[in-house]
Amino acid sequence: MKIAVLLPYKENYSKKSAGAVSIFVNDTNNLSKFKKDISVFGFTEDKSNFNNYKNIILKKKLFQSTSTQYLKNFIKLIENETIDILEIHNRPHYITFLNKVFSKKILFFHNDPLKMQGSTTKSEREFLLKNTDKIIFNSNWSKSRFLVDLDKFKNDNKLEVVNQSTSNPKINFKKKKKIISFIGKLNSSKGYDIFGKAIIKILDKYDDWSSIVIGDEPRQKFFFYHKNLHQFGFKENSFILKKLETVSIAVIPSKWDEPFGRSSMEAASRGCALIKSNTGGLNETTDHSITLDEITSEKIFENIEYLIRNKNIRLDLQRKAHKNFKLTNKNSSNKLDKIRENLFNLNFNVKLNRSKNLKILHITNFNERFDGRLHYNTGKRINNGLIRHGHNLLNISDRDIISSSKTISDPLGIKKLNQKIVTSFHNFNPDIILMGHADNIELETLDYIKNENKSLKLAQWFLDPVSKHGPDYKNNKKRFLKFINHTAANFITTDPYSLDFSVKNTFYIPNPSDKAFEVLNNFMNNCENDVFFAMSHGVHRGVLKKGKFDDREIFIKKLIKKNKDKDISYDFYGFDNIQPLWGDNFLKTIAKSKMGLNLSRGKPIKYYSSDRIAQLMGNGLLTFIDEKTCYSDFFNKNEIVTYKNIDDLIEKIYKYKRDDKLRKKIAKNGKQKYIKYFNSDNVSKFIINKTLDLNNKENFIWN
Repeated sequence: MKIAVLLPYKENYSKKSAGAVSIFVNDTNNLSKFKKDISVFGFTEDKSNFNNYKNIILKKKLFQSTSTQYLKNFIKLIENETIDILEIHNRPHYITFLNKVFSKKILFFHNDPLKMQGSTTKSEREFLLKNTDKIIFNSNWSKSRFLVDLDKFKNDNKLEVVNQSTSNPKINFKKKKKIISFIGKLNSSKGYDIFGKAIIKILDKYDDWSSIVIGDEPRQKFFFYHKNLHQFGFKENSFILKKLETVSIAVIPSKWDEPFGRSSMEAASRGCALIKSNTGGLNETTDHSITLDEITSEKIFENIEYLIRNKNIRLDLQRKAHKNFKLTNKNSSNKLDKIRENLFNLNFNVKLNRSKNLKILHITNFNERFDGRLHYNTGKRINNGLIRHGHNLLNISDRDIISSSKTISDPLGIKKLNQKIVTSFHNFNPDIILMGHADNIELETLDYIKNENKSLKLAQWFLDPVSKHGPDYKNNKKRFLKFINHTAANFITTDPYSLDFSVKNTFYIPNPSDKAFEVLNNFMNNCENDVFFAMSHGVHRGVLKKGKFDDREIFIKKLIKKNKDKDISYDFYGFDNIQPLWGDNFLKTIAKSKMGLNLSRGKPIKYYSSDRIAQLMGNGLLTFIDEKTCYSDFFNKNEIVTYKNIDDLIEKIYKYKRDDKLRKKIAKNGKQKYIKYFNSDNVSKFIINKTLDLNNKENFIWN
C-alpha cells in the first residue's frame, strides 16, 4: 500500500518549525506499520525535515494562485507513482481539484470546518461527504461543527475522530519544580493578555515560584516582565515536551473555540496540573483539570493560587492527568492504520488483475415460478450486463426457493434459503455476493460467510422508494438498512443525499435498460394511442388486488377529466378494474402508444423513478416526468419532457400530440441517450467498480 500525505501549503514539516499538523503526522507515521510506504508532501524552505518527506518546488506565477500551482506540481511529482490512498490535511478545498485524480481520499480536519475554505457551506460539506472515503476530525467538537445542518449524517461511518496525540513517558513527580507554564500564540485569543496580568501578580506574591512562556506572535504584542518570568519564544516540540516534565501548573486560558488544544493535551501527558477554559474541544484533552468558569485574569490568579496553596490537590491532579492519559501516538497511529487497512482491503486477486472475470453469486427474485410473466425485471437486466462483461454468475432466486420449500419445521422456507446460500457459497466460492431485495437472508448467514472468506465483497441494489414522503417508507427503510453494515457498496434508484437518514457507501443507479429487452422504436411509428400509463400493484397475483388503492389513481383520473375536450386517446392500465399488463403482452400494448407517462408512487424525490422509465424511454416513447425528480440533470428538453403540475402536463401532452415531428425527434433522442448511458452494461460495471473500489476511468453520467 502506497500512501501520500499532502500537507497544507506553508506547513513546515521540519524539526525546527513544525506546527500541530506536522507534529501529528510525523509522530503517528513513525509508529505506523506502513511507515516505509508513506511519503509526506509539502512546501518548505527549511532543511531540517522529518523523514520520508518530498518537497514540492514552487515558482510563483503572476496570474496563477499559489495553491493551484502547489496542487499541479504535486500531481506532476507523483505522476509516475501508484498512490493507493491520498491523505489531505486541513485543506478541504484541495478535494475539488484532486477529486478525479485519486480513487481513495482521506481528509483530516485540524480546525473548525465552518471557518475553512471548501467546507463553510452545507453544500460544500455534502460534496466532501460524497467525494471522500473518510473524513477525520481532531475532536468531537470539530466533528459536531462539520455536522451543522447535516444531522442525518451524524452516524455516518465515513466520519471518524482521531485526536491529536503525543508520547506519555514516565514522570518523576519528585522532580517537578515550582513552575507555571503558558505555551501557544501570545495573543488575546489564546488568553495571553489575561494570563500575563495574572502571572505577574502571582510571581510578586509567591517569589519561590517562576513561570515559563513558550511561543510568539508577530501580529499582536503583549509585553510582561518579571525577574521570575522566562520567555523562550518559538521552540521546537521536543524542547516544549522536555520543559513540561518539570512544570507543575499549566495554564490554557483560550478565549476562542480551540478545535482541540494541543498545549493542554501535552501538559496532561507530562503530568501537569491543568487550569483551562471550557471552549471548543479543550475538554477532550483531559478529564482531570480545573476549568475556568470565567475567562478573566482574576479567575486565573485565583485558581493558580489555589493550586500553589494546596499541594496535595495539585499533586493529585498531576498524577491523574498522567495516569489516565489515553491520547498517545500509538493509539492514534493504530486507529489510522486500521482506517487505511479497511480502505485498502480489496480482494487480493482483483487487486492483482483488475480485468479478471469475477465469480458473482446473485441473489434476488428472478420470478421463475411465474413462467415468464415477470421475465422483464431488473435482476435479469443486471445479469445480462454482468454476463456481457464476462463474469461468471450463479443465481439464487430467493423467493422462488421460499415458495417451494415451506415445511412444518420450516413454515416460511427461510431456513432452506439460508442453507442453500451457505452451500452455494462453499461450492462456488464467489468473489462478490450481490443481493437485490433479498430480505430473507439472515445476518447470521452473512456473518458466517464473511468469516469464512474475509476478502469476499457484499453489495446490494434496492429499487423501492425510500423517501419519507413515499409509500411504505418505514418498511422500505428498514429493509434497505438491514444489510448496510455488511455491504461494501449499496445501490439505490434515489439520490442518496436527498434521503432523510444517513447512509454509507451508497450510490445512485438509474433503472437499467437492456438492448435485448427494449427492442421497440415507437418514435418511428404513427401509433394509434397518444399516452400510455400502467400501474402494477398486483405483481405476484397477476391481477389487481381487491381494496388496494394507489394514490396515482387520483392524479390519473384528474388528468383524464381535465383533458376531455382535447381529444387525447389514453391507454391506461392497473386501476378501475383494468388489469395490469405482463410479459410479451406488455410489449405488444406499449407498441401502440406515442407517448408515455412516468408517474411513480409518493411525492417526487431527486432521481427516483419506478423501473417503468427504462421501458418507456428505452422503447422510444416520448416520456413525461415530474420536474422535481431532477431528471433534467441527465436529459435535456430535446430528450425528455418535464412538467411542473397537472395543468402543465396537459398542455404538453396536447402540444406534442399536435406536433408529431417534434414528438418523434425528442422520443428518438431520449431513447438513444437512455440506451447509450442508462443501460445494463454500464450499471453492472458501475456496481462492480464501486463494490471493489476500483479506480476505473469510465465516466458514468449519473455518478
